[in-house]
Amino acid sequence: MPRKVPPTREGWYALHDFRTIDWNAWRDAPERVRTNALTEGTEFLQAHENVIDAEDGSSAVFSVMGHEADLLVVHFRPEMNDLDTAERAFERTGFADFTERTDSYVSVTEVGGYTSDEMVKDPEDIEDTGMARYVASKLYPNVPDAEFICFYPMSKRRTAEDNWYDTPFDERAEMMSSHGEIGKGYAGKVTQIITGSIGMDDFEWGVDLFSNDPTHIKDLLYEMRFDEGSSRFAEFGSFYFGRRFPPEDLPAFMSGEEVPVPEDAHPHGDSHGHAHADSGSERPHGEGGHHHGKSSGEGDEADEPGDIRGELEDLDIYAGQPHGEDVYAMVLYSEEDPDDLFEDMDGLRKNFDHYDTHVKTAVYGGGNRSAVVSIWQTQSAAETAGGFLADLPGVVARAGEESGFGTMGMFYTVKPDKREDFVDKFETVGGVLADMEGHFDTDLLANHEDENDMFISSQWRSKEDAMEFFRSDAFSDTVSWGRDILADRPRHVFLA
Repeated sequence: MPRKVPPTREGWYALHDFRTIDWNAWRDAPERVRTNALTEGTEFLQAHENVIDAEDGSSAVFSVMGHEADLLVVHFRPEMNDLDTAERAFERTGFADFTERTDSYVSVTEVGGYTSDEMVKDPEDIEDTGMARYVASKLYPNVPDAEFICFYPMSKRRTAEDNWYDTPFDERAEMMSSHGEIGKGYAGKVTQIITGSIGMDDFEWGVDLFSNDPTHIKDLLYEMRFDEGSSRFAEFGSFYFGRRFPPEDLPAFMSGEEVPVPEDAHPHGDSHGHAHADSGSERPHGEGGHHHGKSSGEGDEADEPGDIRGELEDLDIYAGQPHGEDVYAMVLYSEEDPDDLFEDMDGLRKNFDHYDTHVKTAVYGGGNRSAVVSIWQTQSAAETAGGFLADLPGVVARAGEESGFGTMGMFYTVKPDKREDFVDKFETVGGVLADMEGHFDTDLLANHEDENDMFISSQWRSKEDAMEFFRSDAFSDTVSWGRDILADRPRHVFLA
């Protein structure tokens, strides 16, 4: 009798195209031939990273280390014919004449139903907002903005002693759950994309791991090797490891220069928008038109609505960078009882605390809704945490047509003996806010664990309206008064 078959849901199709360079032919080619090849190769890579060949999707190019390949081009597209066209379009470029395909992998993004039947529903039909966003990110992925990639194919073992497909469903589900728990421990460090390939390629799945630290990938795989799902049942193909670079750096790659090219090495200081490992910062990548909110004072782009709102608004999470600081703050709102919300948040926080990039996560209550504030040292870590935070109970949308672009968060640490004075002052300022043009509402919330740690959530029609308040005499008076009341410098941030 056949064993129970777990359901799956598929999303975009994937092509991993591995190439080696014929370096002898490249060196012997006339300069005009090489120039033409670089132009056509760069244009192909740029066009596909900008997804002008299909309605949606994501692409990226990587320098592969070791002898197995020199380049890896990864494509995710809604239709298989999109990949077929991209594959042949590359072969028509002059650059392709200097390459040889050493390997490839064809597959489709996949989520499975071992742990929850909800996981295999259409994301639009999943009631839980956090789960819906999570499933959508797995089925329709943007190539993560990380420096390193590890790709490998794998299958489940089918031997007389260890046959995955002859193992009872409940046992398989338990092993998959255990496997997933290990992965959760690397949230913020490693991003994973799983594709199914039964009938499409030689193995059953393809695995992409992305990270800004190669040892995080190694540590994750090492830990998983001791999990029964791997130790007994996993069989692996070749592992490929690469570093991402922007398409316009193809000439530098072929010249043996550093890629990504350092920003100050480009004419006019042009930036590719790609995160450089040695830069000490993380910048939004242009994939899929997604951008993330910035605090005031970070450049002219901060005034653009697309930059201020940020991609995380889709998760009912507001995010931004406190002015003058290198941390990234996230806020979501919940109608859940603060005590119950804290209990669920605390479980996540214990996992977050394993990461050096985690600064703080706390529940603030006292208003009509509670707020969960999570602060991280890097944007990518914050974004990964956002997927887990969105699963907290009672999360409600605060974004909408009425919220405008000026949502603000203000963090204050109050001297214990001055807390009552601070609350009274807030009520006075609240009266001033109520009369200001473009103001919607403002709540004063206190940390569930420390009543002197205060968070003010302020909703405005526009950033300009909010700035009018900052320029007002009422705010100036409040700042002067606050020097004797506050125990630390306040954090002001425009949230998405």
